[in-house]
Amino acid sequence: MENQITIALAGNPNAGKSTIFNALTGSRQHVGNWPGKTVEKKEGLWNHNGNSFTVVDLPGTYSLTAFSLEEVIARDFIIHQKPDLVVAIVDAANLERNLYLVVQVIELGAKVVMVLNMSDVAESRGIKIDSRKLADRLRIPVVQTVASREKGIDELKTTIAEIVTRGGGK
Repeated sequence: MENQITIALAGNPNAGKSTIFNALTGSRQHVGNWPGKTVEKKEGLWNHNGNSFTVVDLPGTYSLTAFSLEEVIARDFIIHQKPDLVVAIVDAANLERNLYLVVQVIELGAKVVMVLNMSDVAESRGIKIDSRKLADRLRIPVVQTVASREKGIDELKTTIAEIVTRGGGK
C-alpha cells in the first residue's frame, strides 16, 4: 500500500529550488496558480520505495514575515497544510542570508532538511561549510548538492525518504 507524502520546497529566490524540483519530479509536474492568487504554483509527483510524494514548490522568499504575497503563501502552506517535510534549499555561497528563512521554518515546528545547493560556487569562492557541524547546531539533516549537475540528488532523495518514513509522516 502506497503512502501519500507531501514535501514542500522552500528557499530564497535563485537558490535552485526549481532545479531541485525538476530533479525530484522529472516530467510529472503541474503548473497553475495558488487559489485566488496570481502567483504560480508548481506541484509534481515523485515515487520512491512504494511511497508517493507530492512535491510543492513554494514561492521563493527571503522570510516568512508575511509582508509580501509570496511570504504569506509560503507561511500559510507550512502552517495550515502541514507538509510531512519542508526541504529548505539554500545558496551555499550566501549561507548567512539564506539561514534566516531556514530558522523560521524550523521555528514553525516543521520537519526540515536543509540543502546546501551550489556547493561548487561556495568552494570556488573559498567558502568552506562544515555540514555536519551545521546539522548538529540546527538539529536537522543537511545535504550538499550541485543540483545543476545532479550532484547530491540521490543522497537528498534517500534522506527525504528516510525522514518521512521513519517518523510516519507529520
